[in-house]
Amino acid sequence: MKISYNWLKEFIDTDKTPEEISTILTGTGLEVESLEKVQPIPGGLEGLVVGYVKERSQHPNADRLSITKVDVGTGEDLQIVCGAHNVAAGQKVVVATVGTTVYPTIGEPFKINKSKIRGEASEGMICAEDEIGLGTDHAGIMVLDADAAVGTLAKDCFKLSDDYLYEIGLTPNRADATSHLGTARDIAAFLKIAVKRPDVSAFKVDNTGRTIKVVVENEAASPRYSGVTISGVEVKESPKWLKERLAVIGIRAINNIVDATNYVLHDLGQPLHAFDADAIKGDTVIVKNYPEGTLFKTLDDVERKLSADDLMIGNAEAPMCIAGVFGGAESGVKSTTKNIFLESAYFNAVSVRKTSKRHGLKTDASFRFERGTDPDMTVFALKRAALLIKEVAGGSISSEISDHYPNPVAPFAIEVTYKNIHRLIGKEIPHGEIKGILTALDIAIVGETGEGLSLKVPPYRVDITREVDIVEEILRIYGYNNIEIPTQIRASLNTSIRPEKDTVQNLISDMLSANGFNEIMSNSLTKSAYSSNLDKAVKILNPLSSDLDVMRQTLVYSGLEAIAYNTNRRNADLKLYEFGKVYEVNEDKYTETQRFALFISGIDKPEQWNQKAKPVSFYNLKAIVDGIITKLNITGLTLEESTCKKLSWGMQYSRNGKQLVKFGKVSAEALKKVDVDKEVFCADFNFDMILAAVRKNKIVFQDVSKFPAVRRDLSMLIDKSITFGQLKQIAERTERKLLQDVSVFDVYEGDKLPAGKKSYALSFIIQDSEKTLTDKAIDSIMQKLIYNLGKEAGAEIRK
Repeated sequence: MKISYNWLKEFIDTDKTPEEISTILTGTGLEVESLEKVQPIPGGLEGLVVGYVKERSQHPNADRLSITKVDVGTGEDLQIVCGAHNVAAGQKVVVATVGTTVYPTIGEPFKINKSKIRGEASEGMICAEDEIGLGTDHAGIMVLDADAAVGTLAKDCFKLSDDYLYEIGLTPNRADATSHLGTARDIAAFLKIAVKRPDVSAFKVDNTGRTIKVVVENEAASPRYSGVTISGVEVKESPKWLKERLAVIGIRAINNIVDATNYVLHDLGQPLHAFDADAIKGDTVIVKNYPEGTLFKTLDDVERKLSADDLMIGNAEAPMCIAGVFGGAESGVKSTTKNIFLESAYFNAVSVRKTSKRHGLKTDASFRFERGTDPDMTVFALKRAALLIKEVAGGSISSEISDHYPNPVAPFAIEVTYKNIHRLIGKEIPHGEIKGILTALDIAIVGETGEGLSLKVPPYRVDITREVDIVEEILRIYGYNNIEIPTQIRASLNTSIRPEKDTVQNLISDMLSANGFNEIMSNSLTKSAYSSNLDKAVKILNPLSSDLDVMRQTLVYSGLEAIAYNTNRRNADLKLYEFGKVYEVNEDKYTETQRFALFISGIDKPEQWNQKAKPVSFYNLKAIVDGIITKLNITGLTLEESTCKKLSWGMQYSRNGKQLVKFGKVSAEALKKVDVDKEVFCADFNFDMILAAVRKNKIVFQDVSKFPAVRRDLSMLIDKSITFGQLKQIAERTERKLLQDVSVFDVYEGDKLPAGKKSYALSFIIQDSEKTLTDKAIDSIMQKLIYNLGKEAGAEIRK
């Protein structure tokens, strides 16, 4: 939300600087995300002064140039060469002195330098309107009024003042702060000063010649509806002050009527809508719902099908406006409009929210209505807007105010005790100060005892419904920074489940980040094309777009999207990881599972003078996977081959028959869905299983053995179905004490071997930490290995 500093000062009297106001706003809960200086025109006329042309003579070397002597109030006249036909002695003019940068209406800014023009020195520039951004006229130089003081800054002469724009990160609960008035309330409460409301005492009904009847059929969706007619208006361009005021906060001027309603919207937070009164059939406004499927063309010339739940503003024959959301093409203000009906209403927030979302329409009005506006503001805002329209468009107020409000919204009644205030804040605040803060926030104190207060909270504070909300209001105005940090902290024993999820996640993150990985965070909403089983996908009932229509079933595609995004921007060497949840539905039973995925792609080691670039491979991925498992001290795993639609080939670790992690090369089918044309390797962990399997690491150490290790090799013929993992398990069961390591160093398959066979060459490292091994002991171990490998795996030892 954008807020103007100068606009704010119309509501409060303060000499606080823009930076100080920024600090106050953030401290009271309206976080200022940015503060920037805004100038009404580019450059703000900096360096331009009022000058007096004392002399004018013809340039000796150019018929169309003049040489002038100009007094700019410095005590020394400037010689300026000027090409304007209308320059003359005795004029007051705008002068850009040497060193000034001017910002023309059309073209790039340029700096004024001391120069020679056709042989004559020139020490500045006498300016035309378009040369300094004040307009488009280039017929000649600007000639100022005779009473303009020489040496005066041009920005003071033209009454230009800099403004400051606050960008506030408004939280959804602060519906009351969606305007300059709402923002000013917090500042005034903090500074203990009064808020100045606009004066509407001049409002009066000029005549009743154009009365529009109002009928509210759906009072639940429209608890209050106010309106008035203004006749004889002239629709034209808004005055400069109004256009500039709206431009500061990023609102494009349209015409004086619409601009006036937009002004009041951002001034008071009350949305208004102006109808062309001559387009209201039967001189009747009806607030109602229309049948399902009714066609309605909105202001953007889009024909929409209405839902039976959409609240509409209609006339005696047809709908005219989607209540609280968007106007209609037929009844909107046009250049030919002469009479208007001005609407100011309080609509049900839920009704507006659903309609806005249903039609995908987000407007300044719906933004406020769906959060909750002030039901007590409608008539005041109507008077404010009517007076403003009369000022900028003329006309007369031609009806009494119609105000349909059968069931007034009551203030929230809340009881609060001093004991709870002190307990929750952590500090005893004087009772007088508490009452002062509440009064400054428009919260009425209707009863008081020694223990606490009885309060009435105005309806526009939709976020204050409980005692704890009152305490929060007191604290944010009193100041979080005014609560001292205690010297002693009391804590209870942590009885949470071990291991803690965050601890394990941080352990993994630290390891991966130390190995060059970057963490990514992706949207849980994704496109249905990524779903492996669409029947089990959790579908969004009212998706924002076709690309966000289901909850994700896997983290793989979000990682691939990140790879595609980076690769398209020449960042191809990637190591990424992500923690997140995946979702499924099975027979109306919804489940969410915590997953963890990592991705590698591109070059592992860049090209050097002594080595070629080395691309990442499956073994880089496996090393990381094994490192995570070792780091978490997870045991009892079995390793086996695994493939699926997302992996063209790979492996998986399982524990007690359940898959802990699947890892391998991403399939071409999956890559094509995300438009990735390079190899990607991915590992997908079940993080919930990791938490169940992780064990606390105990640091175990032993002395380095003083006795040598012995290596023995065996070459064997085995069935193709036998894996190295099976052979290793057999060897480890055979010799549990002295066998230190088993590895494969050669594999051969070919036509020289019997059908269905392959050749493996294994190495065995044998070591005794207590003595030197004898040949007899080594041979005994090898014979046991040969026997068990032959018996359990059918291995034939090759000589």
